[in-house]
Amino acid sequence: MFHAKLSAVCAWILAAGVLFLGACSSAPTDPTAQWSPNKIYAEAKDELNSGAYDKAVPLLEKLEGRAAGTPLAQQAQLDKAYAHFKAGEPVLATATLDRFMKLHPASPAMDYALYLKGIVNFNDDLGLFSGLTRQDLAERDQKAAKDSFESFKELVARFPDSRYAPEASQRMTYIVNSLAQSEVYVARYYFARGAYLAAINRAQIAVSDYQGVPALEEALFIMVKSYDALGMTSLRDDTQRVLEKNFPQTPYLTQGFKNPNSPWWKIW
Repeated sequence: MFHAKLSAVCAWILAAGVLFLGACSSAPTDPTAQWSPNKIYAEAKDELNSGAYDKAVPLLEKLEGRAAGTPLAQQAQLDKAYAHFKAGEPVLATATLDRFMKLHPASPAMDYALYLKGIVNFNDDLGLFSGLTRQDLAERDQKAAKDSFESFKELVARFPDSRYAPEASQRMTYIVNSLAQSEVYVARYYFARGAYLAAINRAQIAVSDYQGVPALEEALFIMVKSYDALGMTSLRDDTQRVLEKNFPQTPYLTQGFKNPNSPWWKIW
């Protein structure tokens, strides 16, 4: 009886061992375990170039660890941010860039990091350079646009000779025009509904906060029409003089509002 029980126990242990070994043999292996950092980077770049961003990210994360403390690890972080951006993950892209800038404040690639952060927010909110449409972009939330502007502004201020500075300046101009037009859009909305004081207030924000942008022409015209509707003739005449002085060829005073279906973003 004792030997029978012992044999049964041994058989159970043997079976358990076989199962354990089988589980171990089926455990996933890391195909990059024997790869050099340069090989990992080459594979990650191939995935990026083919648009397989979901495959590129884990490779770049491995590279960060394997090449820690080297320029290649920094490049991996930047490429990972780009992969998140292209994959439609702006939050992850921004977080990766913020981490990069915190860890490597003196990196020679800092200008690119600021540029990419500006692009991430610019494209997420405005989308101008990813395909122009007739959509009124000023109707959309402006937080990302403001974040984008700050990134480009820092880039231009800190790295005026950067290869990315000219484009950053151009995009800043567009963003300012967009933000001003956003205020004018709201002002026009209020005016069309007879909320003339609200229309004046929003138009004044555009006039006071933004200088030299095309949207100010319509902002001043909205103020003129709103003051006229309220019977405030003195303020109406003062504002009209300002409009005529700054925009002597303005068609607003003779033709009224532009075609609402005309895309306002055709500004440069």
